[in-house]
Amino acid sequence: MALDTKELEAAAEGILFASGEPVHIDRICLALGLDRRTAEQVLQNLADYYAFERRGIRLIQVENTWQLCSAPELADMIRKAFEQRKPAKLSQPALEVLAIIAYYQPVTRAYVDQVRGVDSAYTVSLLLDRGLIEECGRLQEPGRPRLYRTTKVFLRSFHLTSLEGLPPLPGVDESGQMRLGGEPDTTEGEP
Repeated sequence: MALDTKELEAAAEGILFASGEPVHIDRICLALGLDRRTAEQVLQNLADYYAFERRGIRLIQVENTWQLCSAPELADMIRKAFEQRKPAKLSQPALEVLAIIAYYQPVTRAYVDQVRGVDSAYTVSLLLDRGLIEECGRLQEPGRPRLYRTTKVFLRSFHLTSLEGLPPLPGVDESGQMRLGGEPDTTEGEP
């Protein structure tokens, strides 16, 4: 039995609602009997509907997964409804560590410490507890230090669909080389 577009959207919506967490596109394709391109179009139509109609929920894509979430502009009211305390903001050191991991992942804690010039053990532990970073293996060197990377929670928290959405690092050119003084080299082409 072939479903029409509205029925496919309703089925996708039901799957995402029942899940309560990100659902991989392959699982949605399998459940709806669709190829990836068609399933992504159905999901995009649904996401556009929620945004255009200014509904209380949004459908977001994070890498190869899709998830229903509350509309960001309603966060304060939703928080009040559940009488939750405002989540603690990240400290400057936590933001520094998170930025180093996000831009240079996977990295060891020793690398983070070297870049920052201070011990980052407590901050790495805090970011692990909040689910913003995760261990992703061990370096094949003496001592086998742990490697860390950002998580999907990080992407959702910073409203990114993938790491490619990170803004460019100031003071670093396209090849990843640091520019001294933040000024581009203007000597190129001079005799």
